[in-house]
Amino acid sequence: MIQIPGFFWAIVFFVLAIFPLVVIHELGHYLVGRAFGVRADVFSIGFGRPVAGWTDKRGTNWQIGWMPLGGYVRFAGDMSAASTPSDEWLSLPAEERNKTFQAKSVWQRALIVLAGPAVNFLFAIAMLAGLFGVYGEPRIAPQVGVFTANSSGHAAGMKLGDRIVSVDGQSIERFEDIGLIVQARVGQPTTFVIDRAGARVILNITPRREAVKDITGVQIPTGRIGIGPAAIERVRLSPLELPGAAARFTVQSVRTMVVALGQIITGNRSIKELGGPVKMAATSNVVAQLGFVSFLFFMTMVSINLGFINLLPIPTLDGGHLAFYAIEAVRRKPIGLVAQEWAYRSGLFVLLAFMLFVTINDLAGFGLLGRFAG
Repeated sequence: MIQIPGFFWAIVFFVLAIFPLVVIHELGHYLVGRAFGVRADVFSIGFGRPVAGWTDKRGTNWQIGWMPLGGYVRFAGDMSAASTPSDEWLSLPAEERNKTFQAKSVWQRALIVLAGPAVNFLFAIAMLAGLFGVYGEPRIAPQVGVFTANSSGHAAGMKLGDRIVSVDGQSIERFEDIGLIVQARVGQPTTFVIDRAGARVILNITPRREAVKDITGVQIPTGRIGIGPAAIERVRLSPLELPGAAARFTVQSVRTMVVALGQIITGNRSIKELGGPVKMAATSNVVAQLGFVSFLFFMTMVSINLGFINLLPIPTLDGGHLAFYAIEAVRRKPIGLVAQEWAYRSGLFVLLAFMLFVTINDLAGFGLLGRFAG
């Protein structure tokens, strides 16, 4: 068997994972824009110089940029985030002006912008419903089934079969909820309420700092109490139950992202968990080798991530546009051009700084910075 460098496959699987998700995200914007009668000048998948493209009968230039890290739809008249009218726009004939983005009401513009992230969430729900329908919905009860070596949970009095009811006052429904809380409480006494054969037991456990490898092999320091679940149950659902289960999983995933991001910002969680394109490419390569189903689930989680990140209220992201429209709806007039300019410059700086940071973080995690320095 011919061995092809892992780097090559990482790029291939990264493109296979991200390309369809960017397409459906931008199609969400495009289709809702068309429904409201807005003409699209450009539909681009990827940034930079186009490597392929064509123009359809509606005058939309469909193109593929050389850098497949995103995409965009440029609607006619989409000149600023708050869609402030310009002299050039005001001079257009009424029929042409009505086909532009800024001619639409604030709620229509908001729906066009919201459609991108919404489609990412809908894609995830559809994929999860399909996976749950074929393989069952995985449910991991918050019940102790195993102790690791030097388990602080076992040392504090936990026993096999204990069902964890709450951690520091936060209700626990799934085993995964425990880790989300514990990993941010290294060295902090944490209160566990346990159901032990029908009796309530309260234990104070201090999570220990451990270095845990993620799927790509990068060591990430985190809080652990050294327990594992009893079993993973796969529940068969009726066709009517599948959409609800998939939607709940999606909502729970977004909630987990919000909590994790908050923990990283407050310093309660390692910044090494933040990943950029390098780590995503490496992860897509590893997951693809686990099988087609694993890769589909990975794409589903990436789609949820794209929807969530794009809704962050940062100028240049969809969430930033929606924030402008919300302010416009309250003020009954767009934000001033000077304020827009400063907001977008700041937002662009934040995004570029973040991309630089996560890329350096990725390179350091894989030990590549040391190789470059050498």
